[in-house]
Amino acid sequence: MMENRNDGENKAHKRRIHYSGRYPRHFAEKYKELNPERYQDEVAHVRAKGNTPAGTHVPIMVKEILEVLAIRPEEQGFDATLGYGGHTLAMLQELKGTGHLYSGDIDPIESRKTEARIRSLGYDDDRWSLRQMNFCDIDKLVAETGPFDFILADLGVSSMQIDNPERGFTYRADGPLDLRLNPEAGISAADRLAQMGRDELIGMLRENADEPYAEEIARQIIRDEKRGLAIRTTQQLHGEIEQALKNIKLPRLEDGRPVARREIIRKSSARVFQALRIDVNHEYEVLYAFMAKLPDALRAGGRAAILTFHSGEDRIVKKAFKAFHQQGIYREIADGVIRPSREECYANSRARSTKLRWAVKA
Repeated sequence: MMENRNDGENKAHKRRIHYSGRYPRHFAEKYKELNPERYQDEVAHVRAKGNTPAGTHVPIMVKEILEVLAIRPEEQGFDATLGYGGHTLAMLQELKGTGHLYSGDIDPIESRKTEARIRSLGYDDDRWSLRQMNFCDIDKLVAETGPFDFILADLGVSSMQIDNPERGFTYRADGPLDLRLNPEAGISAADRLAQMGRDELIGMLRENADEPYAEEIARQIIRDEKRGLAIRTTQQLHGEIEQALKNIKLPRLEDGRPVARREIIRKSSARVFQALRIDVNHEYEVLYAFMAKLPDALRAGGRAAILTFHSGEDRIVKKAFKAFHQQGIYREIADGVIRPSREECYANSRARSTKLRWAVKA
C-alpha cells in the first residue's frame, strides 16, 4: 500500500509562463531577469550584450558623479531621484558608515521595491532615509533636515518604469497609455490626450520634444478622436503616428538615399511619448522649481550634480547654474557637459544621451 503524501506534496505545481522561441520577449516571461539575486548568470549574460535586464536599472556615470560630488565621511547628502538605488548605494559607500543620506522618489511602486533591497544590505534609519516626494519639494525636506553637503538629481526615467508595459512609458509593448511617474496621482496620458485640441497638441509636441511632424501627428489624432476613436493604449498611439507619417515626403541622406520610413516613425514615436510624459508629470515646471530652490538646499561649499537626458532639461539646468553663478551664489559651475565614456555607452545603450552638469555653492 502506498503511503499518503504530505500536504506539501499534494499542492498543485504552478508552471512558469511558457514563451515561444529561444528567448522570452514579454516582460512577464522574463522571470530570470526579474529575479537578479537568484539568476545572476542570466543577468550577467544580458548585460554583456549591452542590454539592461528587465525590471532593473543600471546607474549611469557613477564614477563621474562621485568625482564631482567628492563625498567625505560624516557629510549629509540627498539623492533626489532614488530609482533602482544604484547611485544611492554608491554614495552610501562613500560615506563609509558615517553621516546620513536621504533619498527621494515620487514613484510609490518602485521606491518600495528599492527600499527593501537597500534595507536588506544593512542600511538602517541611522544612515539612510527614504522620502516619497517630488524633488521640487526639496525646501520642505531641508526645513526638516537642514542643508546638504551634496545633492544628486538623475532626471531620467528608470529602466524599470520603461520596461513594465503596465506603466505605458513606451510603444514597444502594448499597455495602458498612462505615463505617470506616480500612478496614484494626477491623470493618465490617455485622459490628457483626450483633453487637448489640435493647436495645444502641436505646441506640446514641439515644446517638449522638438517633434518635426507635430502638425501631421496632431491632425491625425484629433481627426480620429472626432470620429469616436478613444486612444487608450500605447499601441493605439503608435498606430496613430504610423498613419500620420505614412504619406510624408521622406528626407534624404547626404548620399541622396531616402531615410527609411520605419526609422522616422520610430524616432517620432519616441519623441511623442517623451512629450506626453513631460506634460503629464509637469516635468519642466518641477525642474524649474527644483533649480530655483537648489542653492538654499546646499551648505556653503556644497556640491550639486544633475544628470539630464534631453535638450529641454539641459537648457533649464544650464541657464539656472549660469544665472546663479553670475550672481555669486555658485562659486564654480561646469564649463561644459560631461558625457559618459564610449565603454559605458556600449555596455548600457540608455546612457548615450546623458549629460552631467555640476555646481559648487559659494
